[in-house]
Amino acid sequence: MSLEYVIQGQFSEKSDVFSFGVLLLEVVWKLWNEGNIWSLVDKVVLEPKSNSKNEKEIKRCIHIGLLCVQEYANDRSIMSVVVSMLNNEISNFKTPKQPAFTQTPLITHNAQNRASLNDVTLTDFDGR
Repeated sequence: MSLEYVIQGQFSEKSDVFSFGVLLLEVVWKLWNEGNIWSLVDKVVLEPKSNSKNEKEIKRCIHIGLLCVQEYANDRSIMSVVVSMLNNEISNFKTPKQPAFTQTPLITHNAQNRASLNDVTLTDFDGR
């Protein structure tokens, strides 16, 4: 099943741009876990003319992208580290966890002890 097919089939039911990240992120995460990230890549890029350096670069960029959308801010890399990863200055990456905005919520033992799962506080203002 190609990424284009999945996105087009699902996006026809969606009407906003946000609904577009989340489906794309869900598809990327699913394919990453299945070890099938090559479904994300345009077939022109994967033609026999392409060399293994391109494949390594593509895999690295997808890996970095997943690290940037982690559910908890502490799990995300800071921008200077992301830039270093993109510039090949850092090559040993953490394994990404399930990113935010996918259908199945990530619940860890750390999150259970927090007042807020996403470190956001909502305050209601009531008149006197």
